[in-house]
Amino acid sequence: MSVVRTAAVVLLGVAGAAMAAAGPVMAVQGWKARTEIRLELRGQSITFPGEGPAVRQGAPVLTGPQARAYAEVIGRNVLAATGGRSYAEVSAELFAAGEEDEKLSGLRQTAFMGQMLRASLLNAYQAWQVTTLVIGLGALLTTTGAALLTTSATLATTA
Repeated sequence: MSVVRTAAVVLLGVAGAAMAAAGPVMAVQGWKARTEIRLELRGQSITFPGEGPAVRQGAPVLTGPQARAYAEVIGRNVLAATGGRSYAEVSAELFAAGEEDEKLSGLRQTAFMGQMLRASLLNAYQAWQVTTLVIGLGALLTTTGAALLTTSATLATTA
């Protein structure tokens, strides 16, 4: 076997083995992180208020996509409560009013709390998306590693 072929067999074998070993580790870590997200959401005991045709009233929020859907409900409710104004807009109005308007002060508190809850749920959704990516990359690495190992073995046994 030529030096180049030997080097190719070794490099493909090493790269394939590394990928085949790293892939399952990534996938398992992704599943573990997804389980942590589910446990955290379950611990918050969040249930849907029943808004929207695709959501059953009282259904628990346990996944990233469900967290995103609930964040959208909160976003709509905050906008409805503030007359379509953001936290920054309500705060600016309160500041312009000399910070003495109790109604605006209450709206600012509502907007702040709603946006913080919404952001927390969107963070859970984003973390869920990252776990999806990690699991997928783990599967891709495993498959690619197996292909490289097969290629290395084929090169080693053929003339």
